[in-house]
Amino acid sequence: MNILITGATGFVGKHLVAKLSLHRLTILSRNIDNAVKSLGKQHVYIEDLTQLSNLNEFDAVINLAGEPIVAKRWSKKQKQSICDSRWNITQQLSQLIKSSQTPPTTFISASAIGFYGRQGNEPVDENSPFHDEFSHDICHKWEQLALDAQSASTRVCIPRIGIVLGKNGGALAKMLPPFKLGLGGPIGKGKQGMSWVHQDDLIALIIWMLNTPSAQGIYNATAPNPVSNAVFSQALGKALNRPARIITPPLALRLAMGEMSELLTEGQFVLPTRALEQGFTFQFTNVDEALKSVV
Repeated sequence: MNILITGATGFVGKHLVAKLSLHRLTILSRNIDNAVKSLGKQHVYIEDLTQLSNLNEFDAVINLAGEPIVAKRWSKKQKQSICDSRWNITQQLSQLIKSSQTPPTTFISASAIGFYGRQGNEPVDENSPFHDEFSHDICHKWEQLALDAQSASTRVCIPRIGIVLGKNGGALAKMLPPFKLGLGGPIGKGKQGMSWVHQDDLIALIIWMLNTPSAQGIYNATAPNPVSNAVFSQALGKALNRPARIITPPLALRLAMGEMSELLTEGQFVLPTRALEQGFTFQFTNVDEALKSVV
């Protein structure tokens, strides 16, 4: 299979590329030298989508590109950068697909559970309403731009990705230092939902979408058993054999991070209803087992 991948040097992308090594991969990267060092010389690399006039030669496109949402404080400029890094490339890919005489049969374009916004303690699935806030605005337009490529020739799959648990990066990279020192614990009362997914399951779900002709539309890329922040904190402390009792006041996070702190103080209990109904099996369904395998 000939596959075009964006965001291949990111935390998820690196592992996906390794799993797809038997396929012919074309990788979009702004820094090809670094990408080659990270991913290997065996792939085709391009620096810009303007190098392509169509996608006739590709069987599938996997779009994982996007500025990390928690990299910097959310200034007006940073918010625009977060949006543009997702919207622009997705729009370009959709336009290229629509310009192709023999377009890719599959377009997998990432989104996030931020689509739902804050949801309290009620479980949500792909049919649930959203809370209107910045994270929803990002994801809504991101998804619509991808769905614009859908046709009788091209099916579009959109995984709404939760908190990815994996080694050497992702959400745990920021959590581990204080927890390893025994300084970790819940945020506030710890009642907010944390919808997590093991990195191996996320990669497996993307490959399932790639190989399942009937897969189409929105899928929550989260484990079947989301937990509260308090439960997650205890599980992480247990995996590290450290106490996890130090409470982080939400006000302190607000002062340090501004509006971005709401990603930590608010949350959702997201269920992967469609993936389960269509036969996908998660390897990691228990947060204790998932964290133990990672740390």
